[in-house]
Amino acid sequence: MRSHLMSGGVPGAYAFNRTRGTYLATELELARTHWSRFRGLMATDPRQFRAGQGLWIVPCHGVHTLGMRFAIDALYLDDNNVVVHLEENLKPWRFAAVRRKATSVLELPHETVSATGTSLGDKIEIALGHAEKAQTA
Repeated sequence: MRSHLMSGGVPGAYAFNRTRGTYLATELELARTHWSRFRGLMATDPRQFRAGQGLWIVPCHGVHTLGMRFAIDALYLDDNNVVVHLEENLKPWRFAAVRRKATSVLELPHETVSATGTSLGDKIEIALGHAEKAQTA
């Protein structure tokens, strides 16, 4: 199955930091199945995962970068899509923290967190396309 990240993301899908008023991703892919959550960004070419793209992993308490060839930023979100933990510049072949308060993780290109000023406690709005409502709780 071809990744949406390779083809420009899901139309209308985005992650928006309501607290800061900035977009984190305007091309967002959802990983909800066991296989898609396990695979994550492992098969993604580093040149294909660029600013404006993201992967939302649901459910998720922690991530790894095993098999990846590039660094990422990871935002751990609770049930209300509030940032409860973040990992900046998580390098390839690493395990990130497991956070039980997190119910999902938003993986973004490295430097997204610093470029947008995203921090703990920020409220993230996620929309998965035209057919689904934005999730801000």
